[in-house]
Amino acid sequence: MYHDPELALQAKADPRPKSAVSGAVGFIGLAGMVAWIVIARHYGLDGPFSALVNVAAVGVPMILWSIFVDKVHRNPSTGIDWSNVRPWRETLEISGTKLAGLWLTWGGIAIIYAGGKFWWETRYANFPFAMWCFEMVAPWLFLASIPYVMWLDRRLVNPKDGAYALGSWAMGNGEADKPAIYNHLRSWAVKGFFLAFMVSIVPPGFGEFVRWDAATIFQNPVALASFCITFMFVIDVAFATAGYILTFRPLDSHIRTANPYAAGWMAALICYPPFLMMGDGGPLDYHEGTADWAYWFAGHPWVLSVFGVVLVVLTGIYAWATIAFGMRFSNLTHRGVLTHGPYAWTRHPAYLAKNSFWWISTLPFLATTGSWYDAASNSFIMALVSGVYYWRAKTEERHLSEDPAYIAYDEWMTRNGPVPRAFAWAGGLIGRK
Repeated sequence: MYHDPELALQAKADPRPKSAVSGAVGFIGLAGMVAWIVIARHYGLDGPFSALVNVAAVGVPMILWSIFVDKVHRNPSTGIDWSNVRPWRETLEISGTKLAGLWLTWGGIAIIYAGGKFWWETRYANFPFAMWCFEMVAPWLFLASIPYVMWLDRRLVNPKDGAYALGSWAMGNGEADKPAIYNHLRSWAVKGFFLAFMVSIVPPGFGEFVRWDAATIFQNPVALASFCITFMFVIDVAFATAGYILTFRPLDSHIRTANPYAAGWMAALICYPPFLMMGDGGPLDYHEGTADWAYWFAGHPWVLSVFGVVLVVLTGIYAWATIAFGMRFSNLTHRGVLTHGPYAWTRHPAYLAKNSFWWISTLPFLATTGSWYDAASNSFIMALVSGVYYWRAKTEERHLSEDPAYIAYDEWMTRNGPVPRAFAWAGGLIGRK
């Protein structure tokens, strides 16, 4: 392999900031997932409960690796002092107040679930299954929260968090800590909304992949590419679901802050049902008169092969960007700054890969109707969709820039990131013309 001494010296002089997540933990979770998928395919376990086991197969190995190898529970960012365990009587009142705030929050989420018709409509992914799961888990979660909060509060440096502030406000105990309460509510709004969505889409994709007929995989480039792409999306969904579940301080995977900017929430929510704008018939639906890459290049196996490889690589980068989070994937939250994996190349690898995939797989500038208007319209709408993701990226950067660790990463990426430097170079060329 060619070694460039100048680049090596530059990397040594300007090292990449340390990542909040180890590079290994995500791949440990991936190994657990692959092991379960092999079992599921062998025994035909394609049902929704098998899909949930797949999420556990991702999460449990990551938990064990994080505790026994990475020792994340010792990180200062957990806010836990293991050497100073206070007596029960010192934190009992705090814990009771915190539990009141936590249960009040959960009650509010339950009311929204019960009153929101779309949570129970099958046309929105598989939300009824997600609601059933939450109904089954809720009593056990309620009971488990009591010993967990009481145990943790004895070890926290500052146990008076947002849940405590909300409970204190509800009980009328002094002036409310509004910033803490708002951050607490935003954090649980993220979990309440996105976890329901993730649980609802776990079974369909997993079941499709497990049922895939192995005999058809190598029949043609399209079949092989479709199989690989589906696998990448199964990875993404499983890791994302595990990330929304595993928000615990002892794992250092808790939510530091939830995005406080309305623009950030708007940019994110319009990409998901029921607010989805890119779906069929939506204002950003770019599929009118389109067909995918397999249609346009049918009968040209070499072209199909090239396109298939490119699309698999793009979805691989997309899945890798989620794997890199380990247990910490979540929209609209700050749970530690990632600098490893694809995040050593660009600030937003998932968005870049996802939008590139859509452009290449859909080819919106080609229309089956033969209409130039349809082709131009679809291309324009696709550009707007890419603009939405650019907007999302900028709102996320604005939120994360409140952390000095992200500022250091952002500055390093400007100096050293291959993708930002490539864009800067291309912009310089355009500017000189």
